[in-house]
Amino acid sequence: MLGQLAVVLGLMLATALLVAVGERVRRPYPVLVLLLGVALALMPGVPDVRIDPELILPIFLPPLIFAAAQRSSWGMILAHRRTVVWMALVLVLVTVAAVAWTTWLVIPGVTAAAAIAFGALTAPPDPVAAEAVAEPLRLPRRLVTTLQSEGLCNDATALVVYGVAVQAMLSGTYSVPVAVLDFCYEAGAAVLLGLGAAWLARWLLARIAEETARNALTLVVPFATYLAADAIGASGVLAVLAAGLTLGRSTDQDAGVKDRLYGGAFWDTLELLITGLAFGLIGLELRAVLEAGVDLKVAAWHAAAICVVIVGVRFAWMAVSGPMARRSGDPDLVPANWREDLVLAYCGMRGLATLALALALPLDTPARGELLLAAFAVIAVTLVLPGLTLPPLVRALGVQADADAELAATRPLAIRAGRAALGRLNELAEGDELPDEVVERLRERHRSMLVQLGDEPGSDDYQQVLRERVRQVKLYRQVEDQMVMAARAEILRARREPGVDPKAADQVLRRLDLQSSARA
Repeated sequence: MLGQLAVVLGLMLATALLVAVGERVRRPYPVLVLLLGVALALMPGVPDVRIDPELILPIFLPPLIFAAAQRSSWGMILAHRRTVVWMALVLVLVTVAAVAWTTWLVIPGVTAAAAIAFGALTAPPDPVAAEAVAEPLRLPRRLVTTLQSEGLCNDATALVVYGVAVQAMLSGTYSVPVAVLDFCYEAGAAVLLGLGAAWLARWLLARIAEETARNALTLVVPFATYLAADAIGASGVLAVLAAGLTLGRSTDQDAGVKDRLYGGAFWDTLELLITGLAFGLIGLELRAVLEAGVDLKVAAWHAAAICVVIVGVRFAWMAVSGPMARRSGDPDLVPANWREDLVLAYCGMRGLATLALALALPLDTPARGELLLAAFAVIAVTLVLPGLTLPPLVRALGVQADADAELAATRPLAIRAGRAALGRLNELAEGDELPDEVVERLRERHRSMLVQLGDEPGSDDYQQVLRERVRQVKLYRQVEDQMVMAARAEILRARREPGVDPKAADQVLRRLDLQSSARA
């Protein structure tokens, strides 16, 4: 037991160190941790760390999905609804069918139900892996948000198909209408449960003043939501997703400042450690795969055929759907050209869900050993190879974030914040007996910000206005706090609107939060 604990702590320490290494060599840290896990699995004397397959998803998936959902919004999911339908639903089903057919053909003794279950567990790209690989490369936000929208919603589709296929293996019956009804129930009940969990969590957070306790509550929410959804037969992934999107980092006004600053740092740290541990354990599971007692040479050819199909389906899909999306979609939300289509096709990484579902296959599944090896091969081909080769490919294709585009995303929000602050100042100036000097200096300070953003014509002396000091410090801070609150409320409203990039809104919101924190 102590040896297993040492391995787990070692993986967490290695994660922290490999993040720095990954930044230096421009490679994603989950891939480096996975390779470390593989190396440990091949080393004699390293203790086995085996987690019950039924516990892998409930332990690792809820916090990772919740953390990813906090960086998105319902408005963004709505804006990317075509991506959700075509990639998180239709593409997953197409991949399931193609992989199931291939598996049934190449692996002797596999039943149709087992082949469908294997197709379902290999179909959904991992949202955490894709984001971890794409984020350091400074890809355009439209690509990152497309990957986020796809990854956050595709697990639900795959898990429903997987559950029906496993049930067919155990019972010997399979019904498409029943599967469709199961999907509708699991999705609908999960979303309602997630919304209810978020409402309850927000109600409790409003009554807890201590920041540490508030962070602890947000940590409990994803696990409790997942377990509650599982108890009623709904999709735990969708329930956690709905709760994360609704609760997110959008707590209102003053109480939300510390939540976003400290809670954001808490969740970023937690997500990093859980991600590293999860991918390290994926690498360690190679030992269990090798001990499955299969002919490695024959099984490797079968796995190679399945990997070719998985990669080929995604590349073919993006080659067709990319041009179609550009003809009918919002140019700010879809890939701009074939080079970006290629990058999206390259980012179909499989990870934690694929391994957990493969290990959870019933012990009497036909050719279970070969299926485990094939699942591990899919993870290696779709995660390790792209993770190591995507940076040079991105540089060669010239697909990188446009600094002007990022500024264009934040500038309108900053202007809205500035206008809201000035509007609040005018309200206070009309209703309260504020000294004209205070009002004028505050008005000039925020007006100068709008001048710099290009929202108002500038004057020669606005820089001099910024250098002036306010004599009435206490009153100045009280009034400015009211203005910042108005600006923050405007950005919180904007963040929930379709088409507004949540990350851009969070950047403006963080500036306002830091401004409030600095005056505290």
